[in-house]
Amino acid sequence: MTGFDDRQKAFENQYKHDQELKFKVNARRNKLLGEWAGRQMGLAGADLEAYAKSVVMADFEKPGDDDVLQKVAGDLKAKGLSVGEGVVRAEVEKLLATAKEQILKQA
Repeated sequence: MTGFDDRQKAFENQYKHDQELKFKVNARRNKLLGEWAGRQMGLAGADLEAYAKSVVMADFEKPGDDDVLQKVAGDLKAKGLSVGEGVVRAEVEKLLATAKEQILKQA
């Protein structure tokens, strides 16, 4: 292999690593968001765990975060809670930092 091939392989490996890290951080953030929203709705135990998992799964519906935000805001509204999408979006931003910190500690 030439130096160029080695550099290309290194960049490809770094990109793969970065994408895996981003996926893990987003999944953790969504789980934390699900736990937060579930507690707002009075869920606990297995019900809270199941709801958090459903929030993680909602992220696979379409690209971006809108599917998760809409699910959580809609679920909170359906429970009669006046938590708007702006509040949910702020919580997502806060939890992103927490999720990243938790994932990096595991690595």
